[in-house]
Amino acid sequence: MNGTIEVNVDLVNASTDSQLPSLSDFRSWAESALSAALPASDAPHPSTELSIRIVDKEESAELNRHYRNKNGPTNILSFPYDGIQGTGISLLGDLAICAPLVRQEAREQDKSVKAHWAHLAVHGVLHLSGYDHEEEATAQEMETLEINILNSLGYRNPYSQDLKGNE
Repeated sequence: MNGTIEVNVDLVNASTDSQLPSLSDFRSWAESALSAALPASDAPHPSTELSIRIVDKEESAELNRHYRNKNGPTNILSFPYDGIQGTGISLLGDLAICAPLVRQEAREQDKSVKAHWAHLAVHGVLHLSGYDHEEEATAQEMETLEINILNSLGYRNPYSQDLKGNE
């Protein structure tokens, strides 16, 4: 990793799921992703803020329809914050993560729920940092970074076909 950036996380559980990772888990995942994504010299500020809203399928579907013109819920949505120059405020952006889809996808992909939470948090922070997977080259770059970050956190490759016991 290229340096440490402190991430203050505002975590809101608007879902019916009460078995979520801890605030410190989300902070650790976000800090690892941001530190790997941005060299310390490029970091906008040594600390930044991130809002994470945990939602159910209904809210995820509504956000997906409103902001992406797509039907149905999605596992994660990212909303980068461009900021206002000269304010000294460093906000990374917002993530909306659909708790029921995290659990469903973890089951379908035969990996632990916590490993999938970590993957989606890292994935979302990378989107907020300017990474995307719209084209093959950028997708490969983002996937490689995700794999390396998750490996540094003790999680196996989330794209591997052999994920049994991934934690």
